[in-house]
Amino acid sequence: MIDIKTIHRVYFIGIGGIGMSALARYFKFHGRDVSGYDKTESALTRLLVAEGIPVHYEENLELIPLDTQLVVYTPAVPETHKELIFFRENQYVLLKRSDVLGAITNSSFNICVAGTHGKTTITTMIAHLLRHSGYGCNAFLGGISVNYNTNFWSSDKNVCVVEADEYDRSFLKLSPDIAVITAMDPDHLDIYGTPQAVQDAFIEFSARVKPEGLLVSKFGLQQSVRFESPHRMTYGLGQSNADARAEHVRMDNGSYVFDVIIGKWVLQNVKLNMGGMHNVENVTAAIAVAQNLGIENERIREAVETFRGVKRRFEYVIKNQNQVFIDDYGHHPEELRALISSVKSLFPGKPCIVIFQPHLYSRTRDFAEGFAESLDLANEVYLLPIYPAREMPMQGVTSEIIASKMRVAKVVCCNKEELMVDLELRKEKGDPLGLLVTAGAGDIDRLVEPIKVILERK
Repeated sequence: MIDIKTIHRVYFIGIGGIGMSALARYFKFHGRDVSGYDKTESALTRLLVAEGIPVHYEENLELIPLDTQLVVYTPAVPETHKELIFFRENQYVLLKRSDVLGAITNSSFNICVAGTHGKTTITTMIAHLLRHSGYGCNAFLGGISVNYNTNFWSSDKNVCVVEADEYDRSFLKLSPDIAVITAMDPDHLDIYGTPQAVQDAFIEFSARVKPEGLLVSKFGLQQSVRFESPHRMTYGLGQSNADARAEHVRMDNGSYVFDVIIGKWVLQNVKLNMGGMHNVENVTAAIAVAQNLGIENERIREAVETFRGVKRRFEYVIKNQNQVFIDDYGHHPEELRALISSVKSLFPGKPCIVIFQPHLYSRTRDFAEGFAESLDLANEVYLLPIYPAREMPMQGVTSEIIASKMRVAKVVCCNKEELMVDLELRKEKGDPLGLLVTAGAGDIDRLVEPIKVILERK
């Protein structure tokens, strides 16, 4: 395994990715020369540039640092990428993001959170609990913490909180002292092929927990009996058989107040200022980890109450009596189901309008029925064209295949320009847009600010 401490110049191909940018920030923090390429400029790449990390946006060999000692790339970068080809042909040291993360965490106490959904929120919750309580940790997050406006931070404490990504089996490079598994629903079938192969990978991840470590898994996960970690506990919401559970949940002015019970240990009146009942369950997992680490009760309670969430995870863009606008990263049917159900339960008197951008042709093809069922929970749905990411178009696979299976909600397929025109017209006519949700993992986040402008216009 490469010795990270001997590397002084690092170059990233795909530096604007959420996991890649966290690694870039890690190397920058530790005094290395860092630069990179990404396909398009984004808010995240602009932040990296502001932090002193040069980024360019064209495949141009004249712009790459020839003296780089390590090239980090993501599997999302196509094999035909000019810079990737150049580095390979000239025998540079090339490593996937997962290999570098594995090398960084090789000698630390690691808390690794995995799951087909929920992992970013729980990872950020755990990292915040450890940071705010004074316990301390290094954090490699798959989203931007609202509290700290970053996806990475460093600490003198030799503890790493890491989002363990199942894509490309990346999480099998990690060695957890504490692992959390949130969900094992079928996803990334373009990589795994079958739902069984997805679950097998999570079983293999559970076996990577160190002998004296702990596995925390959601209560009721299919095939959890196959988990191989010797020390285990489960978590759940109102699940009387779960080892860690949230009970007596009540609403308090848009927040949740509840008790967390772990065996004979009880933490009463925990307050979470974040929407979504699924987030009560998520924070229960985070509290279980904090309690296992011996963090004091009052410090845990204070940390949870100060948690402000993760950007694009049930993020309130606008929240007032007349208008609620929520943005969310949800891109799997189960994530959408949880999102829309939570929105409707929090705001029962408002018709729910969802703007959804499907992510990947393969995911849309594989889960069209599930997407249709989840989106039918809304009152109205705008379906944008599929965001391709790393994929080429597939014949016959469009957003229309989801729309064709929907039976309840009013659905419109349109492009971004048509969407914005329609929202403008509805605003002018005084049509109700009181509860609006944008969802998806592509570039739909770039519409959030323009939509906010329309909604706030008097």
